[in-house]
Amino acid sequence: MYPSPRTQGWRVKAQLDVEYEVIETPGLLDPDNPELLAVPGGGSTTDTRLIILDHAVDELYGTRIRSYFAENSATVEYLTLPGSEEYKSIDRALEVVNKLNEVGTNRLSNPPIVIGGGVVADVVGVAASLYRRGIPFIRVPTTLLSQVDVSVAAKSGVNYGGYRNRLGSYTPPPRTLIDREFLATVPDRQLRNGMGEIFKMALIKDQRLFELLEEHGAELIQHRFQDPTPGYDGLTGTIADEVIGRSIAGMAEELEPNLWEKNLQRSVDYGHSFSPLVEMRASPELLHGEAVAMDCVFSAIIAAHRGLISGADLDRIIAVARRLGLEPSHPLFSDVALVSEALADTIRHRNGQQNLPILTGIGAVCFLNDVTEGEIAQACDGMGRLLASHADDHAQSVGAS
Repeated sequence: MYPSPRTQGWRVKAQLDVEYEVIETPGLLDPDNPELLAVPGGGSTTDTRLIILDHAVDELYGTRIRSYFAENSATVEYLTLPGSEEYKSIDRALEVVNKLNEVGTNRLSNPPIVIGGGVVADVVGVAASLYRRGIPFIRVPTTLLSQVDVSVAAKSGVNYGGYRNRLGSYTPPPRTLIDREFLATVPDRQLRNGMGEIFKMALIKDQRLFELLEEHGAELIQHRFQDPTPGYDGLTGTIADEVIGRSIAGMAEELEPNLWEKNLQRSVDYGHSFSPLVEMRASPELLHGEAVAMDCVFSAIIAAHRGLISGADLDRIIAVARRLGLEPSHPLFSDVALVSEALADTIRHRNGQQNLPILTGIGAVCFLNDVTEGEIAQACDGMGRLLASHADDHAQSVGAS
């Protein structure tokens, strides 16, 4: 008879302090502005640093960026990547890894800098988490969506297997630098795309932000979040600072106590329960913020049917979405089978629970775990009616003209 084996065990317990900065710094590409040169933790480096740009940024700002580093005698190399969603892949992340290896990136002293929208920032974040098991990087978001959403996030991800952000990690960069001047060259549709995430933040926790969007949102897009110029004496600059500031502060407040998402009831998941799969199936027709705004409306319809918000609030939410140039619906959101599949995948992501953030008013949410197939079908029908009413309005306006 064999003797009973002796069991031994060891427990390792460690704690990691996480701190990172989001800094608004106008005139970031002015050679006299030192922020781009700074190394997290202080000091400077003479080692080569990799600068990753997305194609749009390279076309618009490539000359200024290269002049900035040249005038500061910095040793850098460049990598330009496509910034559209279909290129948000593990292959692109490995392309960054190869370039990091080529330039001789160290563990800490010469962190790469990514300048671009959310797609390229995510790709570089995944690459940085893999390279040498994790290195710091600097993030410079240049689109509205990346400035108000990606700028605060601790996580990075790439699409895989037909699913959005299926591969990724929690890799907050030590520093994120925001300059609202980049928004001057962002196309209108991309500004509306960013408004989708601001719209979400307003709905879940900030009635004042919602009122700002209601009153000034269209004007902010028209003037690209820039300060007043000759011939225009509006309040865009002041309002732009408040809208972007409230969005970033609200996101940071929500993320900080649950950075690693151990608690799967997250109010910032509002607008992200049904939209991820719809967005991927509609790609490239729908942008992320556009799909999020539609999900916000879809979820608000569920709330209205449950009596959690009034019909007047629902009408107001739809009206503000339209005022921001965001369509409140899409044919895929009236496809009951697809939306049900999207919810099923969300339930897997939330470890077997729906944990659906649902409005109880403009600026407040609760969480539901008992939304039925019948309610999904009812909301899909409501989204279909929104499409039909929009088509009727368009036909009437064409007829009137």
